[in-house]
Amino acid sequence: MDNDSLQTFFMRMSPVPRGVLRIGGSFLAVAGVIFVALRLRNYSVDLDVSGMTLLFFWWCMVLSLIYGAGNYFLAVSWWNFIKYFGGSISISEAVRVYGISQLAKYVPGNIFHLAGRQVLGMASGLTSGIAAKSMVFEFGLLVLAGLQFSWLVLPLFIQSLLIPESIILFVISLLMTGFVLNLILGIHASWAFFWQILFLLISSSVFAALLVLSDSGGGLTPLVLLGCGGGFIIAWLVGLVTPGAPAGVGVRELVLLLLLGGLIDEGKLLTAILIGRIVTIVGDLAFFTAVHFIPSKFFQTEKAHV
Repeated sequence: MDNDSLQTFFMRMSPVPRGVLRIGGSFLAVAGVIFVALRLRNYSVDLDVSGMTLLFFWWCMVLSLIYGAGNYFLAVSWWNFIKYFGGSISISEAVRVYGISQLAKYVPGNIFHLAGRQVLGMASGLTSGIAAKSMVFEFGLLVLAGLQFSWLVLPLFIQSLLIPESIILFVISLLMTGFVLNLILGIHASWAFFWQILFLLISSSVFAALLVLSDSGGGLTPLVLLGCGGGFIIAWLVGLVTPGAPAGVGVRELVLLLLLGGLIDEGKLLTAILIGRIVTIVGDLAFFTAVHFIPSKFFQTEKAHV
């Protein structure tokens, strides 16, 4: 289902009592938890833990929490589009809705987290139109943000392009994109782009850290790590836009192997990819759990601001 069809479907939803919407959103969230548990079980069976130390697992847990915390930036990005279209829910409510619904992305179909966010957003006071349009714009901008990381991959394939030059091109591209977004769509769009870039920087850094943990020989160079971080985001982006792939499962791994297979020992790369899946799933689950501890009074009284 493309973005236009998705927006039309959500905007045509008939008015439904908020209680029913909350039940529907909660059902999708529970389905997400079930599929997360199944994913974790499958990955743990395939992973060889015989050579991993307690310190290794400790660092993996830390990286999971860092990744999970990064979801906050995605939620705030979505909130900025809610404000752009005239919605009035608070940041904390947007974070709660985003965190509860996001886990449903692991349900096969790659659409149920959007459906969950739609119904929970409407239960929080958003109109169907604002909820749908904010998600469509957020998705489009997330694709644009992911493409920025192509600059970091180029030094792996263009030997004449040095790391500092790649970083400079990356930064210039970010500044120009932010400026154009502010010029065309306004300040909320440029802020949404900024928060998405922060999340993607965290994600790429987590994957690079996992490669370092998996590479006991310490043979990874800054060039390779920079390219691998950018390559991870490109692979994540391909998985994001692939219809039917829950959380990009399978697609992301394939693209990573194609991009990085000739640069890193395949065994170490596969280990990092597999552990990376576990780290991101645990991080999403941690964020899902954390949003339940935000006091409900903040959902009712917090004033939204940029």
